[in-house]
Amino acid sequence: MKSAVRAIVINDNKILVMHRNKFGHEYYTLPGGGIKSGEDQMGALTRELNEETSVRVDSPKLVFTEDAGAPYGMQYVYLCDYQGGEPVLSPGSEEAKINALGQNIYTPMWLPLEKLESVPFLSTKLRTAINEAIKSGFPETAQAV
Repeated sequence: MKSAVRAIVINDNKILVMHRNKFGHEYYTLPGGGIKSGEDQMGALTRELNEETSVRVDSPKLVFTEDAGAPYGMQYVYLCDYQGGEPVLSPGSEEAKINALGQNIYTPMWLPLEKLESVPFLSTKLRTAINEAIKSGFPETAQAV
């Protein structure tokens, strides 16, 4: 079964997200993606954040898991400490190449936390878990959402 990693990065009352415009269907999601063959979760998390956002983080802590079903599989969601950088796609990334085609657009950005509840976000269960954790604290051990 496939699996993926995602990152929760919060800085200055904003959360790092990927805005997607997938052939006219717009939504937001956490940055991240699939774990490649032979890659561990930390390696995948580092690679995905570099490709999709160029933002530097450290101290990743697994806080949520989500079975996203086929074809996505298990999502491992890490809370990370923001270290620096502004969200931009790495020029050589698959996402940048897809953007160049003009119909399936990836835009990494900071989203104000107060807007998280009102934007279309995948998944809604994960959004609810993030909002609750922002208010009451992130779990010490990973919770399934």
